[in-house]
Amino acid sequence: MFSVSPPRSRLLLAALSLLVTRLSCSSLSVSDIPHIASFFGTKTRYEEVNPHLLRDISSVNRSVLKPPPTEGCTPVHLTAVIRHGSRFPTAKNIRRIQRLSELVRTEASRNSADWLQEIQGRWEMWYTEDMDGQLVMKGREDLRQLAKRLYVLFPSLLSEENLRRINLRSSSKHRCVSSVEAFQEGLQDAWRRGEVQYSHEVDDELMRFFERCRGFVEGVENNRTALIEVEKFKHGDEMDGVRRRLAEKLGLSHHRLTPELVEAAFFLCSYELSIKSVHSPWCFLFDEKDAKVLEYKSDLKQYWKRSHGHAISSMSSCPLFHHVFRTLDKAGRPRRATDEPPEPASILVGHAETLLPLLSLLGLYKDQTPPTASNYHSQHGRSFRSSLIVPYAANVLFVLYDCQRGPRLQLLVNESPVRFPGLENEDAPLYRDVRAVYRHLLDGCDFEKECEGRSVGRAPNIEL
Repeated sequence: MFSVSPPRSRLLLAALSLLVTRLSCSSLSVSDIPHIASFFGTKTRYEEVNPHLLRDISSVNRSVLKPPPTEGCTPVHLTAVIRHGSRFPTAKNIRRIQRLSELVRTEASRNSADWLQEIQGRWEMWYTEDMDGQLVMKGREDLRQLAKRLYVLFPSLLSEENLRRINLRSSSKHRCVSSVEAFQEGLQDAWRRGEVQYSHEVDDELMRFFERCRGFVEGVENNRTALIEVEKFKHGDEMDGVRRRLAEKLGLSHHRLTPELVEAAFFLCSYELSIKSVHSPWCFLFDEKDAKVLEYKSDLKQYWKRSHGHAISSMSSCPLFHHVFRTLDKAGRPRRATDEPPEPASILVGHAETLLPLLSLLGLYKDQTPPTASNYHSQHGRSFRSSLIVPYAANVLFVLYDCQRGPRLQLLVNESPVRFPGLENEDAPLYRDVRAVYRHLLDGCDFEKECEGRSVGRAPNIEL
């Protein structure tokens, strides 16, 4: 299904985007950002991963592109798999926020803490269920600015001349459709075009593959035992300590604060920051020790549901994996002068649930010891931190170069170079070497076989 919109006035959008940018700059100085801002898991702002963007949202470091300098390399294709931008809470979380707000207003002690008085006196419950995960203006700006930065990095690929040959696809979810539209606005801003002509394909088979994988849905998503580590940690000593400290600060009985309400308070801090760019009074409920515990709880969920915890979670992304490499194959294939030029860029907008399985299938962010409910204290140096991997507007970039020795491929995650497992000595290895590393997946990784015929156990994924 293709979505094409007629030219529309951009004056209002431009004015709103300018307002959001000014609010982001004026409401919150870098020094006034909540001290726990980098621990919000999948609800983390993109700027916490790339702090230089707080000083200049258009800042681009061209040195992240690292083809061999002696081979005269030229970028010939970009595939970008991108998560949607900042969004409103889902309806489920809004209901939790409502319960928490009522509890704090009616039962919390009225002590002398300024932040508590602000919550009870001036903070208004402004979230409504019809917001349900929709993209916010800050989220549109996330994707607009990302598009502009990628244009600076790849001007020949994302040029106006290539407008009709840039492939854009999105999940059907409103926040993703709005994000892919915002990406197009950013590109056309860079081209200095007056009107935006939206053109993109909605493709849930590609961007929401996890819904179609019966092995994942039945074996992980609807299987109570699949996330047993999350449940154990939720009711373990570390989380109980956070609950008790929070109850004491609020003057509430410990049993009144369920783990879900504790998490709602934590995410309220994140939502106020990512949506309004404000330092919410809810942030003062948590210190860094608390934030790290809550981040770990979130990471356990992402690891055991979407990543290396169960092989089927990553294998469910076979359709996206094969799509990426088929696109790269076509772009790197030798062609005659009369052949149609390759697709310069493929922009694929989805969810954290889209990116994490793909990154896991590629063998990235896999620690030697899996995170569990019982090893929290030995996991502080783990590489699997969803706050750093899949914040809002997270992106995985596959950059194909034409070089003297043959095509080379570089991988970037959130605009920073990442080396392929098994090829750690090169930033941009030969494409044939990358294909050799993933040969078992390129020749296998059959979606129907994996999703319909695989029995799912709790053993960690032992794939690459």
